[in-house]
Amino acid sequence: MAEPILQTIDLTRQYRVGRDMITALDRVDITLRRHEFVAIMGPSGCGKSTLLNLMGGLDQPTAGTVLLDGHNLAGYGEEQLAALRRSKMGFIFQRHDLFPVLTVRENVEFPLLLGGAPVDERRARAEQLLHTVGLADKADFLPEELSGGQQQRVGIARALANAPAILLADEPTGNLDSATAAEILAVLTELAHTHGLTLVMVTHDAESAARCDRIVRLKDGHLVAGNGRES
Repeated sequence: MAEPILQTIDLTRQYRVGRDMITALDRVDITLRRHEFVAIMGPSGCGKSTLLNLMGGLDQPTAGTVLLDGHNLAGYGEEQLAALRRSKMGFIFQRHDLFPVLTVRENVEFPLLLGGAPVDERRARAEQLLHTVGLADKADFLPEELSGGQQQRVGIARALANAPAILLADEPTGNLDSATAAEILAVLTELAHTHGLTLVMVTHDAESAARCDRIVRLKDGHLVAGNGRES
């Protein structure tokens, strides 16, 4: 069995809304193993995106622990977390949030630019990734010149720019038609298998989740099935 790469222990996140305290996640324990493709499912408002944000260090828990390769994310400052995300994690969102004034290639290069990679290295890496997602011929296009599915492919390529070990995807096909969604899922599945990624995908779609190795289900902030410690 592959070794754990990301673990949550008693993970809890609460928010204050007016005078009320809302519990988005309540003592969630999950173990993700290296090279696993896991779907997180559940009804709207059950805590799926909250869990993903906590796993990625984009938010801080009220209580509990997130361990990345055995290291507690609570011990990292903001700059350290940002550096960790750049080196270890890639993020794909429902809204791809590409920079409209940058070309497709420049969008993919952007994380490498932040990391200080040389121009030639950035360009070669971007072209390689665009080839991987089937958009090598669109490198000099602007995002507005692409279809929604093509824009999401660029988002995937950008998420892979720094060769992350973990890819976190929040409803990556939520804004796409069924045929395009199937294409994007095929790309993600192929990447998970060929690049040795640990891929975590929040989705409401059972057909998409069926492509994953395992499904984790949440309801009202609680884990109801798919506990990684038992898999």
